[in-house]
Amino acid sequence: MDGYNRDVDLKPMDAEQFREHAHKMVDFIADYYKTIENFPVLSQVQPGYLRNMLPDSAPNHPESLDDIFNDVQAKILPGVTHWQSPNYFAYYPSNSSIAGFLGEMLSAGLNIVGFSWITSPAATELEMIVLDWLAKLLKLPDEFLSAGQGGGVIQGTASEAVLVVLLAARDKVLRRLSKNALEKIVVYASDQTHSAVQKACQVLTNYPNLWLLLPNSFVSSLWNLCICQCFNANSFLSRLSLLSVRSLTYDSRNPSGELQVGTTSSTAVDPLLALGKIAKSNGMWFHVDAAYAGSACICPEYRQYIDGVEEADSFNMNAHKWFLTNFDCSALWVKDRTALVQSLSTNPEFLKNKASQANMVVDYKDWQIPLGRRFRSLKLWMVLRLYGIENLQCYIRNHIKLAEHFEGLVAQDPRFEVVTPRIFSLVCFRLLPPRNNEDNDKKLNNDLLEAINSTGKIFISHTVLSGKYILRFAIGAPLTEERHVTAAWKVLQDEASVLLGRL
Repeated sequence: MDGYNRDVDLKPMDAEQFREHAHKMVDFIADYYKTIENFPVLSQVQPGYLRNMLPDSAPNHPESLDDIFNDVQAKILPGVTHWQSPNYFAYYPSNSSIAGFLGEMLSAGLNIVGFSWITSPAATELEMIVLDWLAKLLKLPDEFLSAGQGGGVIQGTASEAVLVVLLAARDKVLRRLSKNALEKIVVYASDQTHSAVQKACQVLTNYPNLWLLLPNSFVSSLWNLCICQCFNANSFLSRLSLLSVRSLTYDSRNPSGELQVGTTSSTAVDPLLALGKIAKSNGMWFHVDAAYAGSACICPEYRQYIDGVEEADSFNMNAHKWFLTNFDCSALWVKDRTALVQSLSTNPEFLKNKASQANMVVDYKDWQIPLGRRFRSLKLWMVLRLYGIENLQCYIRNHIKLAEHFEGLVAQDPRFEVVTPRIFSLVCFRLLPPRNNEDNDKKLNNDLLEAINSTGKIFISHTVLSGKYILRFAIGAPLTEERHVTAAWKVLQDEASVLLGRL
């Protein structure tokens, strides 16, 4: 075999080769983090940039790891948007940490496919234990703990959590009524609801209608996401069976919402207790989604924002957003595990075993959409153990303090406006147009957004609240310090001065 290089011939799994190459990979990643501020936060490449930089086909013979690292440095990293940069302030954070890395590394090293208890008992049992730990840290009701009829499960994302509880809620309705009611089920959602809801409805083609309603379309209360069994399709208040209540907090100070605790656009928080009582009195399934802000609720002073969760049938938060746990790790708790199992369970002959058949164990394959699943609880377990509760609380509080600092900077500049009250670590603001050019509001702020992100110095994102184009500044990257926030504000001020000078 001409050209075949035995020196770089990797065996699929050899302990000493793994040790050598893994050390090089760790060094490469460590060096990346040491230099992460040298990269443009938002990738500045054009669509299709990589096609011309890589060969048309895979190599016939092995290549060296050093050559691959060189290509990563020269070709891959320019096309990366650096979510872990301390100057990343867009969307919501996606935390990584040493503990998260180590847990991910161990999970990859063991490489189990833990869909049932028997496939790796430790994977199932650690997941149950560590989600009980987190539930207790959040002071969730005892019904969500694995000792009772409920329990927790790690999904990939909050979108998957929404899909599985939607399935469970739908089937629970149909068991109570009849299969003939299927065509009359309608999902009602506000026009601000998260796109994951629409996608879930598209996946579940048995939902013929998704009605997107304006906030004032509802009569007594503002339900952002519910599933209704309607005997009359034109009367959506006839008989309700809730999939998920996500009300809109709709007033001049907090104009829109998507999720219950910390909406995607503005971190609005819904009145869970009041909505939960409405849900219960109408036989509804009540789902609380705190994907981002749930992490803050480990701090006693922020726990109030999920008061009323005791009324919920299910609760979700993303540990991979703001809890130092590398993506993906979305925690979902339910009070009645049988609702999930009845909707999602399959029992083919080749998966049958004594423990499962005797109902002695939990098989997480019946709590999710896919069959296979990774050992994700290792990451969360290591984060909780290596950092401890007090350090995690300090981590959250520090980001909120930095957001308060940024909010103060914005408030001091008369050219800008803080649009919504800050609760957690997101600040919603906008550049005010000159009085003689108020119709230019959207274009002005969009131009500011583009100018800022094109500098490569920081990356922020936007939303629309009550028809206004709003800039979002979300603090949550693990490396962010006050100096990064102050420098980001200077970039915003400078670019705003340029734009206003042109008007």
